[in-house]
Amino acid sequence: MNFKKYISKALSYSEYNHMVKELVSQGRTTGDEQTDVKIDFTKLNLSRTKRLDKTAVLSEEAKLAFQNIDTPQTWLVITEAWCGDAAQSLPFLNKMAQLSENIDLKIVLRDENPVLMDAFLTNGSQSIPIVIMLDDSMNVFQTWGPRSKAATKLINDYKVKHGKIDSTIKEMLQVWYNNDKGISIVNDILETMEVKA
Repeated sequence: MNFKKYISKALSYSEYNHMVKELVSQGRTTGDEQTDVKIDFTKLNLSRTKRLDKTAVLSEEAKLAFQNIDTPQTWLVITEAWCGDAAQSLPFLNKMAQLSENIDLKIVLRDENPVLMDAFLTNGSQSIPIVIMLDDSMNVFQTWGPRSKAATKLINDYKVKHGKIDSTIKEMLQVWYNNDKGISIVNDILETMEVKA
């Protein structure tokens, strides 16, 4: 797969946030479906992202681990502005990337890149966000997403018990994210990269 092609048209974190802000001001969202629900989620996600950009904190151990990454790499994230899990993880991914001059965080939209998305399905579904970690030769060395292992377990356990994902579990997940404060996301990324904090 020609990852350079995707990276060349990808957005930086600040460019992505600027685009989302513009869409919210126009009452729109990203992606193929311009539904009221997705537009409302986009607005909500923008405020969550702003809050996390200000309040998210990494442990001193995690900071040191990312500062010590000495191999150049690109983290290519597939997402959409209406995605709630992305609003929770992107601010932390950005903070991790900012700690190392060797990590280049880039963002592309799922619906605009179906071939890329279909190469990184989760149990057959186009779940987002997905982080594709590429070395400087554009080889995939790891992937992460669409959410942390702990959040995934919360969702899966609920689905087994209730048979479906509904508004109740979505609210439970939001409370869980607020309580977890990004710790599971950061720890998952460290583990995925086999970096010792």
